Amino acid sequence: MRVTTRLLISIVLLLSGTVFAQDEVMVDGRPSRVLANDRLALTVRSLGGVFARIVLADDASELNPLQGLGHFVCVDGFGPVSAEERASGLPGHGEAHRVPWDLMVSTKKDGELTAGFSATLPVVQEVFRRTIRLVDGENVIYVDSELENLLGFDRPINWGEHATIGGPFLEQGKTVTEMSAKRAMTRSYESEAVNPPQNHRLADFKEFVWPMAPTAAGPLTDVRIAPTVTPMMDQTASLMDPARTLVFVTSFHPDKQLLFGYLFRRAEYPWLQIWDSYPGEGRNSSRGMEFATEPFDLPRRDVIDTRAMFDTPTYRWLPARSRITSNFLMFYTRTPAGFTKVDDVTLRDGKLVIEDRSAGKTITLAASRGL
Repeated sequence: MRVTTRLLISIVLLLSGTVFAQDEVMVDGRPSRVLANDRLALTVRSLGGVFARIVLADDASELNPLQGLGHFVCVDGFGPVSAEERASGLPGHGEAHRVPWDLMVSTKKDGELTAGFSATLPVVQEVFRRTIRLVDGENVIYVDSELENLLGFDRPINWGEHATIGGPFLEQGKTVTEMSAKRAMTRSYESEAVNPPQNHRLADFKEFVWPMAPTAAGPLTDVRIAPTVTPMMDQTASLMDPARTLVFVTSFHPDKQLLFGYLFRRAEYPWLQIWDSYPGEGRNSSRGMEFATEPFDLPRRDVIDTRAMFDTPTYRWLPARSRITSNFLMFYTRTPAGFTKVDDVTLRDGKLVIEDRSAGKTITLAASRGL
């Protein structure tokens, strides 16, 4: 029997008092755990901790913005590895998305579900821990993470949240991505770790003001909207607004009236990379909304040698035998009729406020835990 996410949500709600996160189930043929409240459900794979599915509890179609690559963490490392690292067993994008995640904590109390995971990273000698929380009545998921250095010296680290949308939610010419950024850069063709080279719509390594990017042909184009060109691959990096403490990225499908997004601390993730991959020929399209400690996913040596872009560091320090943390909110909700775009996302007094100022529309989501 095919066990759907909708069925799993029903089981969670019916078995009052049962801590469902303790149980592994097969989702899309892979061992996973489903964390759910009365509003939505998140599927977390046991291998690599990938956020593979997020669906609304009342959506019979189970439309999943994360269809495809999903959301996985890239730590310690965000990008390709050197020949020496590869020979030592270090994979691209770090070890955390390749190793088993052990469930360490699973509780539900006063309407709040908590699931805590731990992953040992043997090559870099680090331990990654992630705690996920859902509160009944909320369309928000709280994600708190910690990286521990097991070695006795300070080290620069690379950490990226590889959030990727796909499937029917990502519709070319329709799905729109917004973020709190202005200064941005297109990626250099030479730096891309793809072979053969891809078709590009955007210019080679040019600075621009988000969202109007220079094309290879010359004119500017609005990169918020999923492009209609195929086959094509382009990447841009945006510096999140330094005037803000909390910054956001969202993707909105206006026809389906669905909005998916993140809110995070600018000090922890100052950069956001948009990775657009539209291969055509029946292959899956993807748009990465990858918030990270560095602007582009590049080999470790390149990132450290760069040191900074736009006067902002491209890596983070992990002190000797110490721990550093990061936190973000993930949200998924329906939008009201007449809602056309996201102008801002803010956190005020335990509420996530999403504004469409031109249409005079506001979405207010309970976010009781804050950030």
